[in-house]
Amino acid sequence: MTNTAVRLGRPVAVTALAVGVALGGATSASAAESTSASAAASAATRLGPYGYGAVKLGMSAKQAQKTGKIVKKLAGEGCSGWDLKAHPTGKDRVGLFISKKLGVAAIFGFKGVRTPEGVGIGSTLKQLKKVYPRLRTAASGFPVAAVPGNSKASYYFLLRHGKVYELALTLNNQDCFN
Repeated sequence: MTNTAVRLGRPVAVTALAVGVALGGATSASAAESTSASAAASAATRLGPYGYGAVKLGMSAKQAQKTGKIVKKLAGEGCSGWDLKAHPTGKDRVGLFISKKLGVAAIFGFKGVRTPEGVGIGSTLKQLKKVYPRLRTAASGFPVAAVPGNSKASYYFLLRHGKVYELALTLNNQDCFN
């Protein structure tokens, strides 16, 4: 997404579609199909406010497994590490944590995923502050934002050279890390 798309809060694909329809004279049926495809593609790369696709914060391990979207990677006493099947992580990394007590406690972002507000890997600190004006710094030193629409969750961002290189959607009371 460009800065313009982030400011306007809508995916570039939707803007491009509107321009294409105006210039190319697409029929209503093809425009509707394209809009549906764009919405589906956008939803497929959206992290938040309640989860990622069918995997939702708070789901038990059993419920999350039933989605068919995750695979177990690391066993743990209080929390286990999992990957999203469509976005496997490298060695010594996981894509999400599931707490025995709380269920899905954290889902980590991957290249191409964005928050519904348009923030993703590569976003700048300036963009973070603009999109999340109440951005705060956690005790761990990471920028943290409240998740619009979900008072039980937060976004954590890791920055390098002023740009996001990792992000996570977490339950506020998660008990798996930090």
